[in-house]
Amino acid sequence: MSNQVEKFGLRPYRKLDGTPLVGAQNRYTIASNYATAIYQGDMVEPLASGNIQKHGANTSDAVVGVFNGCFYTDPTTQKPTYSNFYPGSIVASDITAFIVDDPDAVFLMDADATFARADLFKNYSVTNTTGVTQTGMSKAQLDVSVSGVASTFAVQAIDISQDPENSDTSSANANILVRINNHFYRSGTGL
Repeated sequence: MSNQVEKFGLRPYRKLDGTPLVGAQNRYTIASNYATAIYQGDMVEPLASGNIQKHGANTSDAVVGVFNGCFYTDPTTQKPTYSNFYPGSIVASDITAFIVDDPDAVFLMDADATFARADLFKNYSVTNTTGVTQTGMSKAQLDVSVSGVASTFAVQAIDISQDPENSDTSSANANILVRINNHFYRSGTGL
């Protein structure tokens, strides 16, 4: 049976040792007026300024975690605003991002092409498409065509989903369990 086509970025799933992730996340800041939208499920990277930004596809930049929503004071209404995505170009001094940053976190991710069992344990890049503003969800996918053994690839495939609706390795869009391969907190290098 063909897999369901559902793009959702990286969805927290469990820890590498099999234990539940239990919603663990930490606070980071986004610079006032940062222009790029960040959607729930997008990977983010740290900046020397002390802020974070959306991680770009096919880059060797270390990933600090996965975006899971934000808070800011709306500059127009002056009201506290919680959102599962950052819309971009918000002029506020209190933009707080919530990031799933555990280096041992495992995420569920949709593959953008057919993913065979032999593709497991390789390192991959992710697509970097704009998310959906109506839902705030990322549309990033595992980029099956950009893989290798380099430690600078963003994610590593570790298993295929057991979901019968999304585990068919003979068709595109199987859901894959991944871990962040090039994690900032594992690299040992600072900014």
